[in-house]
Amino acid sequence: MRYFIKLAYNGTNYHGWQYQPDAISVQETLNKALSVLLKKNIDVVGAGRTDTGVHAKQMYAHFDYDTEIEGPKLVHKLNSYLPKDIVIYKIIPVADEAHARFDATKRTYEYHIHSFKDAFETDGSWLHPLPLDITKMNEACQILFQHNDFECFSKTHSDVRTFNCVIFEAYWQQNETKLIFTISADRFLRNMVRAIVGTMINIGLGKINSDDFEKIIESKDRGKAGFSVPAHGLYLTQIKYDYIP
Repeated sequence: MRYFIKLAYNGTNYHGWQYQPDAISVQETLNKALSVLLKKNIDVVGAGRTDTGVHAKQMYAHFDYDTEIEGPKLVHKLNSYLPKDIVIYKIIPVADEAHARFDATKRTYEYHIHSFKDAFETDGSWLHPLPLDITKMNEACQILFQHNDFECFSKTHSDVRTFNCVIFEAYWQQNETKLIFTISADRFLRNMVRAIVGTMINIGLGKINSDDFEKIIESKDRGKAGFSVPAHGLYLTQIKYDYIP
């Protein structure tokens, strides 16, 4: 039987989602907990990867188990066993062919920035004290909808078959000293969101304009795009499936 597991984690203490041979990852930590509690070797398949230091307010993974699982009981046991920076919300029985990664139809990320030093935002938001033109940054967001190939924002030497992504939404919102960039797409390339944010920061600072932004996308050259903002401000916030409400 196949099960989806709905979870969240603070990525500060982990070297990303995916298993690493010489470093602790969220996937490895979850595998160990499930294997101990279910008394069987469990290997979860995640909906995607998050890099070192990136957080997830919502993440899904799937695993197989021979017999029926009492979801609420296992959720309670997992939350008691796992470290405080990983939380399990739900265990969901699904069809045997259901796949956490390939069946996801939409993924949403947020990038958090604060413009004034905040002792409570240190690990979950990037401090950027310089003023930014949010109007121009939102104008640049509209350009993303006109393109599908985002190779210029992909980590170089990435092993992917295509650089095409369909952007569903992209916008900046400001609330006093807090600034959040939200972006949704059918899929994302490695380091894509952090590179888009870094490039848009350059727009907000007046270093480049919207025409330059479009030329960067058309160039398909990572070297022409902006810097990659720090990982600790990035959150995976939502993953959508047709069969999960």
